[in-house]
Amino acid sequence: MNHPAPRYQGYRFPPEIISHAVWLYYRFTLSLRDVEDLLAQRGIVVSYETIRQWCEKFGPGYAARLKRRQGRLGDTWHLDEVFVTIRGRRQYL
Repeated sequence: MNHPAPRYQGYRFPPEIISHAVWLYYRFTLSLRDVEDLLAQRGIVVSYETIRQWCEKFGPGYAARLKRRQGRLGDTWHLDEVFVTIRGRRQYL
């Protein structure tokens, strides 16, 4: 399944800023205002409403790529016991 590259023509901000804002929103599950604050710390003044519009337009493609990169879910390993070397002696935990 090949997704076409997003089209950024007609936007005031460069594609790097748009993609970074959408990536922050989806990757770290931040609020739109948090993303706005993070961009403002880097000197990029953009409203949370603009970020919301970007996320609506470009978000589904980014989210699909992030989920695909995350790997297969459901394989959980629990470590019940382990041997650790402390000061040269093997200890059982």
